[in-house]
Amino acid sequence: MSLLDVVLVPFNTTAVTFAGAPTSWGEVIGFVTGALCVWLVARQNAWNWPIGILNNLAFLALFATSGLFADSGLQVVYLGLALYGWWSWLRGGDHHTPLPVSRTTPAQWLWLLVAGVVLTGLLVWILTAYTSSTVPWADAVTTVLSLLATWGQTRKKVESWWLWIAADVIYVPLYAYKDLWLTAILYVGFIALCVLGLRSWTKDLRAELVAA
Repeated sequence: MSLLDVVLVPFNTTAVTFAGAPTSWGEVIGFVTGALCVWLVARQNAWNWPIGILNNLAFLALFATSGLFADSGLQVVYLGLALYGWWSWLRGGDHHTPLPVSRTTPAQWLWLLVAGVVLTGLLVWILTAYTSSTVPWADAVTTVLSLLATWGQTRKKVESWWLWIAADVIYVPLYAYKDLWLTAILYVGFIALCVLGLRSWTKDLRAELVAA
């Protein structure tokens, strides 16, 4: 047994059986930390970042053993973005003050569009040519949407919530297809939390504009 197998054993151990499919401890941990993380993001609480790091580690192991290789690799990128986001929220504003909520500029939208198309094409090619993925397009599209949404989240862009909602709508049937039922249900909850986050951040943005 390799060192990686030893590390993954606790995550792969069945915790409960849900919807006729075994649910591992990794999926349970991902469920709890993921729900808490998104709730904290909606409340603009910077503790979402360290909680999110725990969530990334749990999902890295879960997805790696479920054939969702792009989503697994995405968690590594999330770790770096989480560290940046943590700093950005606390010190990324003017004069190293807490970062305020803002809108995505037209130039940023153009950059996001170009990056999204290029990254999606690249990931589909990698997943098709070099992995055994059975869902390369769904895996790639959700991965790229999540990356773009996370960047927006690190900069407190209101529109990042719309990108998260788009990704989650695809994630729900994708995880159900992979028999990750608890995670699929979690992402249904994510959609609801994203709507709450969108409303909360929009309200704060309007208050900032009135104050200015």
